[in-house]
Amino acid sequence: MPAPPVAAATVSSIRRAAGEDWWRGAVVYQIYPRSFADSNNDGVGDLRGITEHLAYVAHLGVDAIWISPFFRSPMADFGYDVADYRQVDPLFGTLADFDALIAQAHALGLKVMIDQVLSHTSTEHAWFQESQASRDNPRADWYVWADPQPDGTPPNNWLSVFGGPAWHWDSQRRQYYLHSFLASQADLNFHHPAVQEALLGEVRFWCERGVDGFRFDACNHQFHDRQLRSNPPATAAEQAEVSTVRPDNPYAMQRHLHDKTQPENLAFLERLRALLDEYGAASIGEVGDEHPLPVMADYTEAGKRLHMAYSFALLTPEASGPHIREQVQGLEAELARTGGWGCWALSNHDVPRVATRWAPRGQADNALSATLLALLLTLKGSVCLYQGEELGLPEADIPFARLQDPYGKAFWPRFKGRDGCRTPMPWWRDAVNAGFNAGAEPWLPLGADHAQRAVDVQEADPASVLAQARALLAWRRREAVLRQGEIRFHHAPGQHALLFERLLPDQAPLVLAFNLGGRALDFPLPDTLGGLSPLSGTPLPMAQLSPDGRSWHLPPHSAAVATR
Repeated sequence: MPAPPVAAATVSSIRRAAGEDWWRGAVVYQIYPRSFADSNNDGVGDLRGITEHLAYVAHLGVDAIWISPFFRSPMADFGYDVADYRQVDPLFGTLADFDALIAQAHALGLKVMIDQVLSHTSTEHAWFQESQASRDNPRADWYVWADPQPDGTPPNNWLSVFGGPAWHWDSQRRQYYLHSFLASQADLNFHHPAVQEALLGEVRFWCERGVDGFRFDACNHQFHDRQLRSNPPATAAEQAEVSTVRPDNPYAMQRHLHDKTQPENLAFLERLRALLDEYGAASIGEVGDEHPLPVMADYTEAGKRLHMAYSFALLTPEASGPHIREQVQGLEAELARTGGWGCWALSNHDVPRVATRWAPRGQADNALSATLLALLLTLKGSVCLYQGEELGLPEADIPFARLQDPYGKAFWPRFKGRDGCRTPMPWWRDAVNAGFNAGAEPWLPLGADHAQRAVDVQEADPASVLAQARALLAWRRREAVLRQGEIRFHHAPGQHALLFERLLPDQAPLVLAFNLGGRALDFPLPDTLGGLSPLSGTPLPMAQLSPDGRSWHLPPHSAAVATR
């Protein structure tokens, strides 16, 4: 049950001084508010529901929460279409509810990060309404407007991530406006100085309200090519490697050279960082790019821009050991160039849950879920942990009749959208709607077997995924090498194995091995590791080493740790 209220601490008593790196190596727990907990029984989660369950989140051992958008919105994209950056949508509560949430989180030792969607607004935002009214009003150029080509077609070939052209005809202005996502999500014109000033003002508003940081949505979409040049086609090889959308989405058929990831964004991110540093606020950037690693490094250049960034590199169906190693090593090589910092995620609100996505034949397995948590929490960098990931929740199967996601409706049935990872959080197995609310039909149905994986069930089982998640998070907190140390990969055989070290000066390294496959794995250790010794006192099993410490046995879906 929800914990009783805890005496609130003032924001000033828990905020860290500007420049202190609390975020470096932190674990950030992502909360999707529509689906976390519904306190008023209207079928949709809300801010009070989050506050009632913050003690659970704190008990996990995470450092911060990231709350997906709760701002006033027509909810065409469920809050990522913002109509007012400074108001809480009545669906989620009030500003007073948000203030109470911050106070409770801070009293429990949790930082609070919120989503900021700066690249676009809802077409219901007052800025767009004014911009749309004429070509000569004060905000006429706050969005990306362009004349049609002589034959009436859009200005260029840019495509929307959600399908179809990225241009929508407006009969009032007799021009097209740009939308990288839904037609009701109009792209702001970041080339206009007043737009930058206005958006920095929106960020300042929440800094002054006491938030500890921000997750910046689609942050590489914030500028477009001034000349509106068309994108070239992608090669077949490039289409096969796309990570931001499915290969059957036409968006994958272009090289997105001109509609996003523009060089002008670097200067804006420097202005944004200067503002954040005034308040000691941290930032995570979402980088959706087909070549994200150099972009992440540039966007997190030490002390200049964002504090950390993540991409879709580990949010794809590709789950092989070589792929994971390639992505992590590739990012480390790029970060060495800029002194930046990475952040890793295996699940979030935009992709199928990893318990299903990376499972053999899509059948979730508790041992694999625990092993994937161990992998995520031992990589170098910060971590985003999505609600329910600590329970090993599998992807829910949502029938088309209950589908809410416009992205899924556009690409059904090959792509079923994002609703399967957004279903209500199961709190108590035997409660109505697994404790999400008191009986109103939730906005999405619960996953078929999610009640059997509810929090109360797993808290009673010392071998549950939840119990292992808490143990792993506590270990990460104890071990500075896991939060701050370097990472060095070694050869591991086959497609399902990973072997790496975490290292800090003057400390014995941790050697970690992972078998993500469904068969036991025996492999010789490279000579560069020398002889290994089993290591006790960790949540991972002691390594099953040969007598000379030079070969290792791993059961299916398992991880182990040793030292040398």
